[in-house]
Amino acid sequence: MTKTHVKVPATTANLGPGFDALGLALTLWNEADFSVAERFSITIKGEGAGKLPQDESNPIVDAAKQVFDLAGRPFPALEIACLNRIPLGSGLGSSSAAMLTGLMGANALLGQLFSNDEILKIATSNEGHPDNVAPALLGGLVASTMNGEMVFSRKLPVKALSATVVLPDFDFPTKQARAVLPAQVARGDAIYNISRAVLVVEALKSGDLTLLGEVMSDKLHQPYRLPLVPGAQAAMDAAREAGASAVALSGAGPSLVAFASKQDARIGAEMQRAFESAGLSARIFRLKISRQGASVHSL
Repeated sequence: MTKTHVKVPATTANLGPGFDALGLALTLWNEADFSVAERFSITIKGEGAGKLPQDESNPIVDAAKQVFDLAGRPFPALEIACLNRIPLGSGLGSSSAAMLTGLMGANALLGQLFSNDEILKIATSNEGHPDNVAPALLGGLVASTMNGEMVFSRKLPVKALSATVVLPDFDFPTKQARAVLPAQVARGDAIYNISRAVLVVEALKSGDLTLLGEVMSDKLHQPYRLPLVPGAQAAMDAAREAGASAVALSGAGPSLVAFASKQDARIGAEMQRAFESAGLSARIFRLKISRQGASVHSL
């Protein structure tokens, strides 16, 4: 194969109490065309245009090179055209999407030498944890864990729900978001999260939004991260008052994700207004759960 098209969804991880364990694919997609060419080039449209490197240091290229190295094949000159819709540093899995784009594009050009399980293992090794790469690859609701270098991920049943994501204009790098977390947690807080994470899965499976609203709370990461994002707590409160059944930080933030049975423009508007009251502009993404994960097809 000399040409291929890759499509990878955004993801929201943690889902409140499912810290580093649960993730959900959303209907917001990055796409890229890969072609073997006479000379290397990469172009970027959409999110990250003018910010992301357009040379071989681009994370998509780095991931593609890794696949060719693992296959023992020389890295060819590639022409890569990217259309990005997932905002950078948003808590919507942009780095995982880039990682999978490069891995899957290169793997397709090599004739699918590596299985999806192997791609997941490579991506998880690079990212450090599977909570974003697994749902981006598999689609839908995914629970993941690790045993050493082994990755165990399972796609779980999930009802159709609307997901309103509001992204404030606030720089909150994942490294900083990790650094604010305590090294140890109280046993009671661990039990609080474990019990609720199980019920979040059940609520998403059954579509029980009342239950989802009761159990999508957390004591392991949100209490430490929310106060660092101006207006975040007020935006969560505003989402619930506007009719959202449950609200959580999306990944490490700074975006918030609010769930409801159907799209309601008031939810995003009230969250946006709360961020604006704290001095931050914010963007609204009205999305759904994507049961489809990353895909490739020949051009």
